[in-house]
Amino acid sequence: MNLIPLPAFNDNYIWMLHDGQAAVVVDPGDAEAVFEALQQHGLKLQAILVTHHHGDHTAGVSALRAATGAAVYGPHQERMPEPLTRLADGDTVQVLGLTFAVLEVPGHTAGHIAYVVQPPGQDPILFCGDTLFSAGCGRLFEGTPAQMLQSLSRLAALPDVTRVCCAHEYTASGLVFARTVEPENQALISYQVQVSQLREQNLPTLPSSIGLEKAINPFLRTHIDAVITRIRQLDASACDPVSTFAALRTWKNQF
Repeated sequence: MNLIPLPAFNDNYIWMLHDGQAAVVVDPGDAEAVFEALQQHGLKLQAILVTHHHGDHTAGVSALRAATGAAVYGPHQERMPEPLTRLADGDTVQVLGLTFAVLEVPGHTAGHIAYVVQPPGQDPILFCGDTLFSAGCGRLFEGTPAQMLQSLSRLAALPDVTRVCCAHEYTASGLVFARTVEPENQALISYQVQVSQLREQNLPTLPSSIGLEKAINPFLRTHIDAVITRIRQLDASACDPVSTFAALRTWKNQF
């Protein structure tokens, strides 16, 4: 299986997974980017997976469906371009001979879902939309801090080798904030150098991995003493996991 990030708009990635003949794409906000990749690689689009309703993830769905006949899958609780198969937690999708498991991960939006797939002989892949970014997480537009913390905890429980396919190239800016939270974190310092080198060459920093994110992402590290201490310096009322996470997210919003 071949995993390709297709750049779209200013900083989006539409993820494509293909076997050399057929493809599945995740969150196609821009149909043209997908059409170009299908033509370039000689692929037939078999399915479209959507994580949430925001336009930069859904705007290309109708055109792609109409042109290719691809099946469309998306969250059961959100506005979606019809027709599609709606999915809830624990559901699975069979595409490319693979099984995509559905996780409900509310927070960024109320009905946000993620997909996890294990290609034979390869590390697992997580398509997490805007729930998890490298060194960051999505803004809470519709969900609560408690929901987002639970969603991120579910993702952090995946195997460390799981490839993390976020929907935006936010890594460099996320690391600036992460270094402010944990200035002495050596994994962060090393990763920031790697990311700078990739971005200087206009290369993607993704996919990341669950193991890496657990080492460098402050939103997956709100149980770490150094992070707790830093947050409580700014907000003394952050006295439990949810309020600590909420204070961190508020800090990032204002950063």
